[in-house]
Amino acid sequence: MTAVGPVPVLRGVGLTHRYGATTVLHGAEIVVHRGEVVAVTGPSGSGKSTLLHCLAGVLTPSEGEVWLGPDRIDGWSESRRTALRGARLGFVFQFGQLLPELPAVENVALPLMLGGMRRAEAVAKAAPWFTVLGLGGLEERRPGQLSGGQEQRVAIARALVTEPEVVFADEPTGALDTDTGNHLMDLLTGLVARTGAGLVVVTHDAEVAARCHRTVELRDGRTAQVGVSPHPFAPVAR
Repeated sequence: MTAVGPVPVLRGVGLTHRYGATTVLHGAEIVVHRGEVVAVTGPSGSGKSTLLHCLAGVLTPSEGEVWLGPDRIDGWSESRRTALRGARLGFVFQFGQLLPELPAVENVALPLMLGGMRRAEAVAKAAPWFTVLGLGGLEERRPGQLSGGQEQRVAIARALVTEPEVVFADEPTGALDTDTGNHLMDLLTGLVARTGAGLVVVTHDAEVAARCHRTVELRDGRTAQVGVSPHPFAPVAR
């Protein structure tokens, strides 16, 4: 294993996006490296969600480029970008967004099954995440039988089960108390460091941002790096 310099896994270059006559992003720029955790902050209406959706291929930017590793994805068809989100990206939302009718282990396995993996194989691949995240014994519980923190840990497992290149977390601690939220961020950032994925965290919480390697602030659709946390970023070894 030889240490390497930072390897960009996600780049947004000169991203501009318009909704009709309203310009929401104005040439926004962001780079995320393998194993790096980047917070995106800014006031409501600054364009954070639009930036995340452009980076994740949900929206096609009006101008600019989005690169996932060596692939420029902003010009891909909608169906190709949908397939990419299932195979190469992971998502953690504020309220988990688990399917209430499925047991926890099938919620984690769902991205694998949607990608064509047989149920038994997908569940077998999902099950070890419950031990990793301190959820052993809860595999068959429905989301309504879990606490908020437990639901979010299931959501983290679902985001990571496909071994994504980048994970997007949109206000992942917004519905949790401070202690539970801090514990969740420690789990999420530790797992990202272990897997080598990049992590983009959209947050209003200064304490959450401080747990990330860097902070990129959006104001009026423009980006600026505003802080580097004391948490060291060690380039992932190959």
